[in-house]
Amino acid sequence: MNAVAPLLVIVDAANVVGSVPDGWWRDRRGAAERLRDRLAADGLPGHEGPVELVLVVEGAARGVESVPEVRVEAARGSGDDRMVELVAGAVGRDVLVITADRELRRRVTELGADVAGPRTVRG
Repeated sequence: MNAVAPLLVIVDAANVVGSVPDGWWRDRRGAAERLRDRLAADGLPGHEGPVELVLVVEGAARGVESVPEVRVEAARGSGDDRMVELVAGAVGRDVLVITADRELRRRVTELGADVAGPRTVRG
């Protein structure tokens, strides 16, 4: 779509963190912070070129701060709804949403986004 703007990558924090049963439920905020830090260090593995990384958090993970490499968006309500809003607002940009949530995948692809599963950023 747009060769000037970097690829917008929107990461469903709850879905990605929840994809591995590593005890994340004991510290949801800490798990989201670890994901943010991994994204900041690794970017989007396998992607050449610049990306804009947005991590959408909800519930107990609200309060996770942004870092220079990753903007954190705290959903006021549903994280899925916030991600759909971000995709809808990215008119003319290439967007990739990282999630395994089927309904969210349907909603964002209807708006023109591409989707990939949690393994894309979990390694």
